[in-house]
Amino acid sequence: MIRHRPYGSEHPYAVTGDQRVPADPIDGETCELRVRAAPSVVSVVCEWDDGSGSTVAWPLLAPSSSGGPDDEGGDGGHLAAAQARSLADRSFWSVRTPVLAAGTRYRYRFVATTTDGGTRRTRWYEVSAGAWATSGGELRLDGDDARLVPGSVRWLVAPEGPRRVRFALRLAADDRVVGFGERYDHVDQRGRTLDAVVFEQYKAQGVHGRTYLPMPFALVVGTGSGWGFHVRTARRTWYDVGASAPDQLVVEADLDGDDELAVRLYEGAPAAVLDAFLADVGRPEQLPDWVFRLWASGNEWNTQARVMAEIDAHREHDVPVGALVIEAWSDESTFTAFRDAQYPVHDDGAPHRLADFTFPPDGAWPDPKGMVDDLHARDVKVLLWQIPLLKTRPHPTGQQAADVRAAVDHGFVVTEADGRPYRNRGWWFPLALMPDLAADKARAWWTEKRRYLVEEVGIDGFKTDGGEHAWGHDLRHSGGAVRGSAGNNLFPVEYARAYGDLLRSAGKAPVTFSRAGFTGSQAHGAFWAGDEDSTWDGFRAAIVAGVTAGACGIVYWGWDLAGFSGDVPDPELYLRAAAASAFMPIMQYHSEFNHHRQPLRDRTPWNVADRTGDDRVVPVFRRFAHLRDRLVGYLSSSAAAAVAGGAPLMRGLFFDHADDAEAWAHASTQFKLGDDLLVAPVLTPGASTWDVYLPAGDWVDAWTGQQVAGGQVVSRPVPIDEIPVYCRTSAWPHLREVFAGLP
Repeated sequence: MIRHRPYGSEHPYAVTGDQRVPADPIDGETCELRVRAAPSVVSVVCEWDDGSGSTVAWPLLAPSSSGGPDDEGGDGGHLAAAQARSLADRSFWSVRTPVLAAGTRYRYRFVATTTDGGTRRTRWYEVSAGAWATSGGELRLDGDDARLVPGSVRWLVAPEGPRRVRFALRLAADDRVVGFGERYDHVDQRGRTLDAVVFEQYKAQGVHGRTYLPMPFALVVGTGSGWGFHVRTARRTWYDVGASAPDQLVVEADLDGDDELAVRLYEGAPAAVLDAFLADVGRPEQLPDWVFRLWASGNEWNTQARVMAEIDAHREHDVPVGALVIEAWSDESTFTAFRDAQYPVHDDGAPHRLADFTFPPDGAWPDPKGMVDDLHARDVKVLLWQIPLLKTRPHPTGQQAADVRAAVDHGFVVTEADGRPYRNRGWWFPLALMPDLAADKARAWWTEKRRYLVEEVGIDGFKTDGGEHAWGHDLRHSGGAVRGSAGNNLFPVEYARAYGDLLRSAGKAPVTFSRAGFTGSQAHGAFWAGDEDSTWDGFRAAIVAGVTAGACGIVYWGWDLAGFSGDVPDPELYLRAAAASAFMPIMQYHSEFNHHRQPLRDRTPWNVADRTGDDRVVPVFRRFAHLRDRLVGYLSSSAAAAVAGGAPLMRGLFFDHADDAEAWAHASTQFKLGDDLLVAPVLTPGASTWDVYLPAGDWVDAWTGQQVAGGQVVSRPVPIDEIPVYCRTSAWPHLREVFAGLP
């Protein structure tokens, strides 16, 4: 009938029509109080208690319109409509409070009158204003406290305790600031503002400044010196990186009642700072060599026949493939059973074994184990798609209903503060339940249901998609021990860890493929840059994302080459992206679900060639796929060096040339792959030549063998089957054969 939630959905970047705005006001501010009501409501009154014992009543302003969707995702992709619906501005009633004073606890409730003359009342809600003060908690700095700006520490204190803390660190005139997790907009964040909260931004991440994989960590790179910092919290943080005061990096952190915040300061060059950070939060684990071969995927490869046809096509076109990601394999309710499989329902939610399943010969997956065995015989590894949710829409039946009951009855789900199961507030899989993967018992229950896939079917890894669904400061993780504001960002870390542990326990490498993460994700598998359109802007943003992810210790990283959403990319974008991806830690293509409409939107080279009529696509892609196979040894040894504490596998030039101003000018367009290769992707259409900056040293053009002196910008031709790649002269004798005699 009438609904008010003081914090709304807790979408990190939007407010809803049923919340208090701002949810946590500051001394001297007013609040807008919003209510959503049924059509039968004809008036709403707010009863307000200012703490003096008297109550006043104010009528709420009625809705003026129903609003409309704000589709940030454009018209591409099957997820765009769901996103648009979630962002629709539905009508709401509202009233604005008087100015709020710090130290007072105010109360309010709403009374609605309906068309039949009846009334409905909400419960009483409390609100109080916080005030910034010089005291209120303890800021613990581990490191050179001379970097702290004197007098900059402020605490936002409310009656319930500290809400936030703010402080400033010194910035020198020539300091560059890189990090904060995977970022799509800029490598150097100097002069910008940003935050760190896990969020699913469906496409255009660089435009919106949002990321799936944030971290409260950054490198500060200056001439002749360097340092870095890690805000040791999983709660949300904000950063003003010299935007307001050019000589200060201002940090603000959520406290949610805690009265202390710890910050670790590191000293040294970028690689040394990163090594010290990883020693604190967890180091990457070396993954097997097969992860460096081409990964193939298409969301509409949803039958065994289709999967094998695509793998056959790779063989027919002589495009070597090392890993297959099958997204649309499951019933998409349990995410544990192959679609069309017949099996007994385990009412207690217990796991199944392979012998429990019957696979109809005319079904989508007549023989999953036989298929995986066949793929293994072809030297192709197999990963299956996962979502860390228990769907409740449509209403669950069969095994899904049993799993939901078991999860709720045994306390295996993330809950609200009052113990009710949390229901996903995001736009993807709305109202789904979330397994509490930070709790040992819940994690064991969840992963055991997937064990037969690894041990009996033979699956080699999991695409651990999603992970951004925990919204709410007051949720309860880890069996109720961890409050949401401290546990939400860590959910994707626990998610990948759970699946990695499952694989490890079955004697396999912990190969997970995630898009979401936070501090600690470095130790858990591989990552890709998330959902993006097939555009040149998306391509350029992917380079920035790879460099910044590497700067935070992500070793195994890639993207959906040339984008996964919308119509197929044009041949030039596709081949330039394939060339760049051949020199990234993970090379993979993927395409979004398109309701099986014709023509196909697969990102296979043969489909792109068929759709565009360009006969260059298959042979050029083949050339880069073969090159990729030849690079596996180099990639493996370089990854081992990174895991052991060296510079990242894919890294910005500043890791090796921090004092080189010209290297910074190319920080968003070039990168190094390991110690010996410098890569400069062609990032604009129609280019016939491309400028490349070569730092000091001796270099060899990997395609011509020509020696080139460093310390200069060189221009070289860029035919469609080449990407500017330069090798350190000292390594050329070892790497020459990688580039020689390609098809």
